[in-house]
Amino acid sequence: VDMNPYSARLRDTMADVVHSWLRDVFTTVVSRQGIDVSTETDRIDRVVADTARRLLADIDELLSHEAWEQRRNPLDLVRAAMENVTAELKRMGARPVSRDEFKERSFPDDVFDLAPATWSDLHPDLHEPGLEWGAWKAAAIMSHRRSIEGTSS
Repeated sequence: VDMNPYSARLRDTMADVVHSWLRDVFTTVVSRQGIDVSTETDRIDRVVADTARRLLADIDELLSHEAWEQRRNPLDLVRAAMENVTAELKRMGARPVSRDEFKERSFPDDVFDLAPATWSDLHPDLHEPGLEWGAWKAAAIMSHRRSIEGTSS
């Protein structure tokens, strides 16, 4: 996939951390709730691998477009990918957790409070690439708008 350097750095860093983050999501919920998943490790491995593969494919698709053509952002895609993990946790018997009003309103389907609000919530290594990508996208959109306005006068 052909990407600008900011998108490529964000995508590559996500590829480095997404599997371990997804694994940690499962581990955290089941350990906090005392759920025995010793017989579920193969299934969890499959859910983690499938979710990571689909998420990275969605990220590749999104970031292959020009900034002004992108209707979502990568964190939206991460949040959407949590549907599979949420369904699997429900199947395992996990119970919804208490969330604040903002999270309940903003992420109504995130009953286990899994959705990252920021890049750092997903992984500290994503903080800088995420901010750089966001700044690049904003600048690219502004530059594109200026070029359109300049050609229409």
